[in-house]
Amino acid sequence: MKLLYPTTLRFNPALIAGFPTLTLHAYDARAPTIPDDLLDARILVTWANSAANLSFAAKNLPQLQWIQSLAAGPNDVLSAGFDTARVKVTTGSGLHDRTVAEHTLGLLLTAARRFHEMRDSQVQGRWPIHLGGPQPDREPGTFRTLRDARVLVWGFGNIAKALTPSLQALGAEVRGVARTPGVRNGVQIFNDASLPELLPQTDALVMILPGDASTRHALNKERLALLPKHAWVVNVGRGSSVDEDALFEALEKEEIGGAALDVFDTEPLPEGDKLYKAKNLVLSPHAAGGRPQGAEALIVDNLRRFFAEQPLRNKI
Repeated sequence: MKLLYPTTLRFNPALIAGFPTLTLHAYDARAPTIPDDLLDARILVTWANSAANLSFAAKNLPQLQWIQSLAAGPNDVLSAGFDTARVKVTTGSGLHDRTVAEHTLGLLLTAARRFHEMRDSQVQGRWPIHLGGPQPDREPGTFRTLRDARVLVWGFGNIAKALTPSLQALGAEVRGVARTPGVRNGVQIFNDASLPELLPQTDALVMILPGDASTRHALNKERLALLPKHAWVVNVGRGSSVDEDALFEALEKEEIGGAALDVFDTEPLPEGDKLYKAKNLVLSPHAAGGRPQGAEALIVDNLRRFFAEQPLRNKI
């Protein structure tokens, strides 16, 4: 039985020593096709594949039984045309929690401490005097520190659980929004119906929503208008969850404090896009994840389950 793993992933062949019927075969995930001698593969591991590569695989791997995506949200696989009634799809949920949480914390600190303004002033050869010297401590109606800041995490899943302890250690008050309300890891979770009440009480809105029809433009003009004028928006989920035109307008009119975006509706963000020059916008080139941690362990665990005909982890 052939398992195809992408050259975008380092994989130790010794890890499959316990699977004598399995053979590993590397393939170029960026290439538009897969070599003919690999088209009888039963298992496909995907990571950073090109759209053409996935589309080819969907049409030309007739014996495929299982796809292990290493992405937390495998939208690329699901839109490639695979017969998901026949082919199992499992995700890389959990592999990006720490890296995305760390990146999100960095963006929040950048927003609060104005590191982007300091860097801009340095490049321009100016001393940002307004950012130094004596500063008011936790002045009401500002976002200048995470201490006592009201952080609302919209899309409270595994990444949020990894992020929350760092925010709380710095003194932030964290609340979450998810489909099911309750308490998770000591954090009070609300559902979308509570957003009109929660958004006006928010200093920083962290968005970690998945990308599907139900979340498209979840942050729209009406919800942006509910945020305080000093509030920042940080999006590390999916670009489609933010109405970029409405966000740009809110930034230009200084109706919110700023935004830090790691994801966009179109990626790469086209050259000359208005967001590049939007006021108080920190642009991050989908850099929060990109380094799946523990991928080999997940693959091996799911291989054991696959051969034992047990439920696979992270199955869609």
